[in-house]
Amino acid sequence: MASPSLVIRNLTARPIELKQIGYSEVLPSIGGGGIANLTSNFTSLLRSSNHTSSTAPTNDVPIASNVDVSVSLQPFKTTRTDIRPESKAGQSVCLTFEIDSERHRLDTLAPNIASTVLTSLAPEPRFNLTAIYLAHLSHLTIFSSTNLSSWMRELKDETPLPALSIPGTHNSPTCHRAFPSVRCQATSPPEQLQNGVRFFDIRLQPENPEDLTKDGLVLVHSAFPISLTGPKYFRDLVKEVFDFLDHNPSETVIMSLKREGTGNATDAQLSRILRDHYAGDVNHWFTAPRIPTLGEARHKIVVIRRFGLEDGLRNEWGGAGWCIDAENWADNTPNATCPSGDVCVQDFYEVLETQNIEKKIQYSEDHLARAALCVCKLPEPGVLDATPPPKQPFYINFLTASNFWKVGCWPEKIAAKLNPAIVEYLCTKHDETEGVDRSEGENEAVKRGDGGTGIVVCDWVGFKGDWDLVRCIVGMNEKLKMREQKM
Repeated sequence: MASPSLVIRNLTARPIELKQIGYSEVLPSIGGGGIANLTSNFTSLLRSSNHTSSTAPTNDVPIASNVDVSVSLQPFKTTRTDIRPESKAGQSVCLTFEIDSERHRLDTLAPNIASTVLTSLAPEPRFNLTAIYLAHLSHLTIFSSTNLSSWMRELKDETPLPALSIPGTHNSPTCHRAFPSVRCQATSPPEQLQNGVRFFDIRLQPENPEDLTKDGLVLVHSAFPISLTGPKYFRDLVKEVFDFLDHNPSETVIMSLKREGTGNATDAQLSRILRDHYAGDVNHWFTAPRIPTLGEARHKIVVIRRFGLEDGLRNEWGGAGWCIDAENWADNTPNATCPSGDVCVQDFYEVLETQNIEKKIQYSEDHLARAALCVCKLPEPGVLDATPPPKQPFYINFLTASNFWKVGCWPEKIAAKLNPAIVEYLCTKHDETEGVDRSEGENEAVKRGDGGTGIVVCDWVGFKGDWDLVRCIVGMNEKLKMREQKM
């Protein structure tokens, strides 16, 4: 049976052209740069008729021969080529693309790794590209590369924060040795931040709730401590976040805070401890009861509260309250909006049997589709508009679920199925409409939405160095950046 034609999706704001297919009889050694980070390859020869041979380039990879092609890849469009992957042992393939007269090569050399930064063939490149190849679909997606430690610097201050596609983690500090179903993360919070995560989901238990002069807040997951080696504290986590923000002042970290754990502590006590001992400095914390712009949030922690307020805190900010209000968060829901209108959430988590994972995947994809249709209001050049923009909530999408009593439904098991499924969805289906050229004018962009993902909250992201899900989410900001360039 013939293999399917190669499909290429260009998720950058610029036209790209596939110029050459290179064939190598000897698989080169893998080391350094983008080659070492490659996640999946054509395990086969690419064949296409009506193409001409040319002299092979040298450029570090020994290419036995080249085939010249010309395949136009328009921005935000998917193109099916006449190139077919075809199994052939002992050969590898590389693809050379051109963007604004600048060439970049995808060295498809190593199996079992999914993404790579393309090798630039220009001495002083202006562009950086990343590709993800889904071999079972013969589908290649090209993103604009970004520095994950400071990706927000590419977006303008006027951007409403919910317009961004933001990677997040669920029970973010639960990277320690812990009880089954308690651990949700493979990496520490600092490593998450360095690799692009900008939303933390945090659960807190006041250590001395009857004495509000003490600041102890223990990190928990439901009724359990997050580590078997002793309590871990919010104070240390906050220090790690501010250390990161001090080195990356263009960034912000959105922090969802909720009271959990055992004991008799109340939401009112938690709110007072947070206000008096942590989040009282408005230069480092955004605690206004409204959604900020990116410029207002840079170099700060933005608090989304999933707890009630002490009566005195209801008078903060001129009587408007304190922090973004997600107190009445619907439980175990596939889609619900908090009464404040600030948060629309998918948080279906009761995956009691492994077969229910497919239902969770569908709910997650549905919420991504809702977020993609949103269009944020950006200021028009030279136009003063005193009309407040329509409220755009945070779309928060939890890719997380668990069942303590079922090993196949522990967080790491569900993530092993759900995370790759969402990578595939983002690469092949998210904000995709066959035949619609979304590069043609602002009217089409408005009809289609900004193509964002909202906040996507993950388990076990970064496991064994795999940050592809984060890269895909951040890559979905490209269409918004294109709109901002017209401001």
